[in-house]
Amino acid sequence: MSVSAISRRYAKALVQLAAEQNQLEGFGAELERFSALLAEQERLRLFLESPTFPLERKSAILADLLAKLQLSPTTEKFLGLLLEKDRLQYLQQINAEYRRQADELAGVVRARITAAAELDDAQCRAIAQSLKPQTGKEIKLTVAVDPALIGGLQTEIGGRLFDGSLRTQLKRIEDTLTKR
Repeated sequence: MSVSAISRRYAKALVQLAAEQNQLEGFGAELERFSALLAEQERLRLFLESPTFPLERKSAILADLLAKLQLSPTTEKFLGLLLEKDRLQYLQQINAEYRRQADELAGVVRARITAAAELDDAQCRAIAQSLKPQTGKEIKLTVAVDPALIGGLQTEIGGRLFDGSLRTQLKRIEDTLTKR
């Protein structure tokens, strides 16, 4: 079975549980938190993913870790199942697929805005409001700053990039002038 099929299957199961318990955001945040922890702690990740260590030892360490993180019982059981079925190595993909499916179910689209300078909350709300009619869905923004843009914005939404940066406009002008 392919990695994408595995991640879709497990993510779908958790999304269904989350929807039943009205916890789409909660379970997503917990999954994200645990996934980030494993990304930071490479030794822990390697230990939990290793086939050479007995499942009992890995389960005990996972249980201790989950108790400290204070995750919901459903998320704990889900992560325990991933460990038991030797699927913890797919956690990053499962997390991404969970987010995609949960957003689709909730009617949310994630957009990434890159600006030349910091944006305040009012500007972010205005951008989200202007994107909402185009998508017909609620917009969740992630904002990054790249001073190299000089001015303007780049917006990535649904895999498409809309580039309204001054840097790109100047590059187009340069290209036009050098072709003549």
